[in-house]
Amino acid sequence: MNARNSVAAILVAGLVATNLHLPAQTNAPAKSLDERIETLEKELQDLKQQREQDRQAAEKLKQQRQADQQATQKKAEETQLQIQTLSQQLQQEKETTEKLTKQTPTVTAGPGGFIFKSADEEFALRLHGLIQVDGRFYLDDKADAAKDTFLLRKIRPIIDGTVYKDFDFRFMPDFGGGSAVIQDSYVNWAHWPELKLRIGKFKSPMGLEALQEDAATEFAERALPFDLLPFRDVGVQLSGDLWGGVVTYAAGVFNGVLDGSSGDLDNGDDKDYEGRIFAHPFRKTDIGPLKGFGFGIAGAIGDQFGGTSALNLPTYKTMGQQTFFSYITSTNAPGAVFSNGRRTRWSPQAYYYWGPVGLLGEYAVSEQEVQRGVGGSTARLRHDAWQVAGSVVLTGEQASYKGVTPKLPFFVNGGWGALELVGRFSQLSIDSDAFPTFASPATSARRAYEWSVGFNWYLNKNIKFVFDYDQTDFDGGAAGGGDRPTEKVLFGRAQVAF
Repeated sequence: MNARNSVAAILVAGLVATNLHLPAQTNAPAKSLDERIETLEKELQDLKQQREQDRQAAEKLKQQRQADQQATQKKAEETQLQIQTLSQQLQQEKETTEKLTKQTPTVTAGPGGFIFKSADEEFALRLHGLIQVDGRFYLDDKADAAKDTFLLRKIRPIIDGTVYKDFDFRFMPDFGGGSAVIQDSYVNWAHWPELKLRIGKFKSPMGLEALQEDAATEFAERALPFDLLPFRDVGVQLSGDLWGGVVTYAAGVFNGVLDGSSGDLDNGDDKDYEGRIFAHPFRKTDIGPLKGFGFGIAGAIGDQFGGTSALNLPTYKTMGQQTFFSYITSTNAPGAVFSNGRRTRWSPQAYYYWGPVGLLGEYAVSEQEVQRGVGGSTARLRHDAWQVAGSVVLTGEQASYKGVTPKLPFFVNGGWGALELVGRFSQLSIDSDAFPTFASPATSARRAYEWSVGFNWYLNKNIKFVFDYDQTDFDGGAAGGGDRPTEKVLFGRAQVAF
């Protein structure tokens, strides 16, 4: 049966069913069976065409979706590739920057000086300086023994450095007083804080005030115990800090300079052996008022021999730098006095700092065997000295052995810096056996008593003004058994240290 006949059969069946259930129609005209079949065939054909069109549209939409998905996937892959490429570039730039940073030295400038440092911190160069311009004025100087003067007390460019991390060096010349002197020049190996080796010229491990940094001293001039101890010398020293600085020690072999002096050469074969130990027993405790307490002792021993051409004996000076004791140097019979054997020097010492208050004290002894002329009288003379110094920071800053740092520097946020009041007593006594055989009582005093009061103004960490009044009285030292005239000196100082 073909399709046409099938459709006709369906229509006939439908008409029969309709006639069975519906009442007879009126006399309305009816289409022929062929016409109805043709109409239905046409509608069916339209449905087929619409279905084909829908299928084609669906297929086209599917293809479009596939194309869109492929384009999206491709775009995502391209974006991912770009991200990976950019990430690699950023990583390369980071590595390059880090490499350059590791290779680039740093340069800084501040209150501590000018510092050049390699990126790995294995090498460093530090430039510092100390300038002290003084005024020294003598009061009641009727004999005109000393001249009022302005002077360049210290002019010191300071070069510190580090090479290969563990080796430090310092070079510090001084152009003060119109002459050029090398004060410090040494190499220091400091791989371990407990054991350090220093070779060159530097401060001897002896006097407490002498070891204080020159920029940090409370007075324009150091006290009388300084006259009896070695200052700067050439030698080899071992030192270290134990238990985090609770105990420090130093011991070395040096040329052996005269009392209160510095030197570069030794005119004899004998050397001095020097050592010092200093403790801060409460530094690591919770006892705040005692953390700033420290005490110690230092000593030196050696043989010192002089002669008629090199006496190798010291002279002792006042704060105003006037000589008040010297040995006989005249070659008239029985001759000049010179060193002739064992020399020992020792010094117990201590300081205490708590809040704005500071105290410093030391005692010094110098013993030396001497001889008057060739084959003349000999003696072992013992001279001693002591000092007690105190300070109060009126503006409340922390007092310290290393100096005062103002909380509010001058002209910063309305600040005026730090103000410090200081006072000191010191004394030096000459062995009575020195007179009259080895020293003239008409020109050398048996004893000097010194006291001083002062005022320090710290504008900031680098600039300081010092104002001192110092008075020294004497026993002996004048003709006819009289006393040397009292020395009264006003000191003023402008200091720049960085």
